[in-house]
Order: sequence, then C-alpha cells, then structure tokens
Amino acid sequence: MILRQPRALRLIAAALVAVLALSGCSSVKNLFGGRNKDKTGEPAKLVDITPTVGVKQLWTAKIGKGEKYLGIGQHPVIADGKVFAAAVDGGVTALDLASGQALWHYDSKARLSGGPGAGDGLVVVGGLKGEVIALDAGDGHEKWTAKVGNEVIAAPAIADGLVFVHSNDGRVTAFDAANGERRWFYSADMPALTVRGTGDLTLGPGILFVPGDNGTLTALSASDGSERWSVAVAEPDGRSELERMADVDGAAVLDGTVLFATSFKNHTVAIDGPRGQVLWDSEHGGVRGLGLSNSAVVITDKDGNVVGLDKNTGGSLWKQSGLLNRNVSAPTVQGDYAVVGDYEGVVHWLRLNDGAFAARSKVGAAVTGKPVEANGTVVVQSVDGKLTAFALQQ
Repeated sequence: MILRQPRALRLIAAALVAVLALSGCSSVKNLFGGRNKDKTGEPAKLVDITPTVGVKQLWTAKIGKGEKYLGIGQHPVIADGKVFAAAVDGGVTALDLASGQALWHYDSKARLSGGPGAGDGLVVVGGLKGEVIALDAGDGHEKWTAKVGNEVIAAPAIADGLVFVHSNDGRVTAFDAANGERRWFYSADMPALTVRGTGDLTLGPGILFVPGDNGTLTALSASDGSERWSVAVAEPDGRSELERMADVDGAAVLDGTVLFATSFKNHTVAIDGPRGQVLWDSEHGGVRGLGLSNSAVVITDKDGNVVGLDKNTGGSLWKQSGLLNRNVSAPTVQGDYAVVGDYEGVVHWLRLNDGAFAARSKVGAAVTGKPVEANGTVVVQSVDGKLTAFALQQ
C-alpha cells in the first residue's frame, strides 16, 4: 500500500515508496525500528501446487523502463485486436494481440504515469506532470496535447466525441476528442489521506461513472458533467485519517445495468446504474478493482486475500489466503479462472468455483497493475516495462 498525502508529507512518502511497493502494507515500526519478531506482516511463501490447467506464454515484449517503485499500477488496454501500453520512460507502444509484434511506437518526452485509454480511433495517455497526449490509434502520430492540474494515473476514457481524464486531485476533465479543447470539468472532495492511485473511469450510455477517494461512486452526464447521483461504496469512518481511508481506486465494472465497485475499506457493492440504488453490500473489499464472471465477483483485499463473491447476492463463496502480504494485484477473469500478479512477478490462476490455485507462471519483476483480458488472452504488465501474454490450454 502506498499513501498519497498533502504536500508537506510527500517527501517522507517518497522515501517509503520503494519499500512499501515490495513489502506490502508493512507497519512503520517494522520499516524503521530494525528487527521485528512479529512475522505476521511477512509475505506468504508460495506452496508448491499441482497445476490443473495448462497456461501457455504466447509472447513477451519490452516497452520501456517501467514504473519501478512509483506504485501507480500501470496496465495496458486492449482494443480492436491491439494492445496499447505506456511506460513511464519509454512512450506508448501498440502491439498485435495475437503475436506481440510491435505495430508502432510513440516516443514521449513526458513521463507517462497512466495506462492508455483507447476508443474512437484514439489512444490517450496521461503524465506525471498532468500532461494529456492523444495519439492516432492507427499509426501512433500525435493528434493533440493538453494539460490538467495534477498527475494522471487513471486511464482516460473516450466516447461520444469526448476524452475524459481523471486526475489525482479528484477532478474529471472532458476534452474535445478532435482538437483537445476543454469542454467541462467536475471536482470531487478529497480526503486528507488517500491510497496512492486514482480509479479508471467507466463508461455507460451517456453516463460516466467516477470512483472517488472519498469512498463514493458518482454518475456524471457525459455531455456536460452534471451529477446524476453519488453513492457511498464505503463510509470513511474512524478516529484517524488512516482509519478513514475508503478509496475506490479501481474502475467499476458495468454488467448490463448493474455496476460493481469495490473499496479499500473492505466493501464491495452492486449498484443499479440508472437509479444509483445499492442492490447488495459485502464486507469484503479491494484496492484496485475487481474481476467479474457470469456468476462471481472477485476482489483482492489489502492483505492479499483473494475473495470470490456471489454476483447476485454478494455472499462469500471462497477466500484464498495463500498470497497474504504479497502485494497482490486486482484480479481479472480468464475463462473459469481469476488471474492476479504479485510482488515477485508471479502470475497466479485461481479456480472460480473454489479459489484453489490452478496454475502459476513467473514474468520477472513485480506486477502491480490489473491484468487485462480479451479474446481469451491475458496480458500482464510488470514494473520493469515488460508485457507478457498468456492463453489457457484446455
């Protein structure tokens, strides 16, 4: 866990980033107090498994130097049979999903912090200094640039002639997709202390769903940014700012008219999208998003437990605790399996029916961003700027 704090504390936070990224949510006492006999916060050791499904590595590609210890959870996006990925130092690369062959590369002078967003013939990415860069999805040439007031970690969303950018100050800015002119903006209240990260935006018909660091999910009109409704995924209660953290740092997933969203404060909810009414609320929550199958919602909690919830009721189906304190990524779903990465660069496949380990593969450096899936292929981005694609073998 990496925290985002007011300016006066950022230098201290920066010193913690590298250690926290590799060790999970260790206590400050454990970081600075020397040897600690309490081993409850140590990463779980992986137990040997007998694979029950075959996993084939399709290809690997290097796209840049990667995010290293920034803790921003970079991940690619897949659209129209192509993989678009950004590196902090290395620009944006488009690759063929099936073969991994590079199709084009954009060399950016800006340090790119967000995963790309893709749609309507554009690929849009954000930077550590608030840069917004729109590229032609066909050949990667730069179409326009813009600027927002804070770093952009979330992937931009693109629809209906607009580009939507969610920056780390809680603001959503809409730009004209053709020329980059600003059309509207929306500002959300920010708590004093938050988890490092900003949730990706989710698009619905004429609606933009915005996850908030204050524990809310807000529906905005895509055309003008007016608020339709705002629902608490988790209430930011507690005596201290640390206890009150309730960030929704992963994109909500829209399935038909139902939204599924999860919070750092151990809550996952299903929401009726048109009305903003909570359908169920589970006391299991994740930091950076969730995976969704036909029957289950899968989350990774802040301790590294991977939990399966009933999609219709929110009831607990299973919990896999074999990855405790391994800084586990948010899950994605590939066939009948949930897929997560960890701090050692190990990718794990868990059975959706019971959470048991089904397969495992090593990709190199840590995986902090959510794996992405399309057409049966999962693509994982590690913090050293490497992409790896996998398919299941039945």
